[in-house]
Amino acid sequence: MPRPEPKLKINLQDGNVSIPFTPAAAQALKESINGLMQSLKVLSAKASAAGETQPKPEPQPSLEHQHVGEVFLEVFCNPNIWATPFAAKVLLTIRDDRIRVSTEAELSRLVEDVNEYIEATS
Repeated sequence: MPRPEPKLKINLQDGNVSIPFTPAAAQALKESINGLMQSLKVLSAKASAAGETQPKPEPQPSLEHQHVGEVFLEVFCNPNIWATPFAAKVLLTIRDDRIRVSTEAELSRLVEDVNEYIEATS
């Protein structure tokens, strides 16, 4: 009997959602999030180093990660509007042919959820 596909549990402010996911998809999402974290750190460092005479830091690209599988997952975050990586939130869209959920989640919590999934499936 084949093993059931593991589910990624994403914790939200008022609950959670679990979706079918693959380890390869989790790794790709983790890499996208790592790029976003670097952008947030660059912006945070430049903002704290900038004085009144310093120009604004160069805008960083937004994270737009999509996974198409049994369930569609889209993660979006504009790093230019968050003061630090710890304050950042992401917009999540999760949908299939029967339901669509759009909500906000804390970036730091999503990082933990993805890391827990990768640990559990490796």
